[in-house]
Amino acid sequence: MARAVIFGLSGPELTPHEAAFFAEVDPWGFILFARNVVDPAQVRRLTVRLRELVGRDAPILVDQEGGRVQRLGPPHWQQWQPVRDLCEAATDEMDLMASLRARYTAIAVELLDVGIDVDCVPVLDVPQPNAHPIIGDRAFGRTPLEVAVRGREAAAALLDAGVLPVIKHLPGHGRALHDSHEALPVVTAPMAELRATDFLPFVSMKDAPLGMTAHVVYQAIDPDACATLSPACIRLIRDELGFDGALMTDDLSMKALSGPMETRVHAALAAGCDLILHCNGQMDEMQAIASAVPTLSGRAADRCDRAMSRRSSPTLQLAAEARYG
Repeated sequence: MARAVIFGLSGPELTPHEAAFFAEVDPWGFILFARNVVDPAQVRRLTVRLRELVGRDAPILVDQEGGRVQRLGPPHWQQWQPVRDLCEAATDEMDLMASLRARYTAIAVELLDVGIDVDCVPVLDVPQPNAHPIIGDRAFGRTPLEVAVRGREAAAALLDAGVLPVIKHLPGHGRALHDSHEALPVVTAPMAELRATDFLPFVSMKDAPLGMTAHVVYQAIDPDACATLSPACIRLIRDELGFDGALMTDDLSMKALSGPMETRVHAALAAGCDLILHCNGQMDEMQAIASAVPTLSGRAADRCDRAMSRRSSPTLQLAAEARYG
């Protein structure tokens, strides 16, 4: 049974230590970054090898948003403009929907061609004028309705093409004053304001297969812990926002969090997250996480299985059947 964790790796080729570690630990999935990418043939070899190590068609994730957050790029893959630029250049909403559909279908084709089947898109955060620019041009609009409608079109295009989308960052990162890669943001907005703005796009996509938490403190919900580590925030995500997909943490190695990796794992799982995400490929941190993370079971396992069942790519399914019977 797979462990409740998604791991990154250090470079474009697996080291012998990484290969042995992944085969033993059996993470649920893997995530790739620019450091893991050289060209299509190399990425195909890598994704095949990762799945061989765990003996199943494990999900392989990437952040392929476009603009600042794009792990596969020229000269082998298209350079996608920031989605905000695409949205703001549009003069007709119906034409924009068609453009979004075409964009994310094309991204899905590029990803599936190299064995990647999960894209950490769409960003459903509603940006606020005074917020840190970490969301900025990654946002699908400036209002909850714009973000909801356009983000849903992007997710639908990915799903229809056979790639699982990941909605992020639950329950909303758009008004954070700091980049959670570097520091812990604290949001002081009252609950009524959060409900009227930040939460709405996530409610509109509560049926998404996968979601990612925010390392953000929402004082109106839990003044003592960020969403990733807060039982109150996870209950809100499940009950009020209605999200019942598989819920992964944002990267546990980000500087918004502190303390030993084992402590972070225990706190995130106790809060109600289904999956741990760790991205930097540092072996000492991965070993610490592996010592603390359990195998998937119960509702978390059911949610992960349900998410994987929503992939619809015949090419990927046939390849999996050929490799694993």
